[in-house]
Amino acid sequence: MNVWIAIALTAAGCYLVKLLGLLVPAGTLERPLVRRLAALVPVALLAALTAQQTFSSQGALTADARAAGLAAAALALLLRAPFLVVVGAAVLVTAGVRALGG
Repeated sequence: MNVWIAIALTAAGCYLVKLLGLLVPAGTLERPLVRRLAALVPVALLAALTAQQTFSSQGALTADARAAGLAAAALALLLRAPFLVVVGAAVLVTAGVRALGG
């Protein structure tokens, strides 16, 4: 039953956040600071999610094959590689490190 309570609360919370967004005056959304923040929030959230998924395992800080894959992806991005090459480099390096026992 606790799962259903969590689902209901999550659904209600999502609805309220959506409603709150609709109730914000249009003039507020046109401010330069709000526009800059709205552009940067998704990037910050994605970076935080990537860091959490890469450097944590069972609640502890770890550095394993995932970190090597992330480093390979970062290097490919610095070299301005296409997206599929970035993902492929991350996958190959991660798999290689894991195959070598890392």
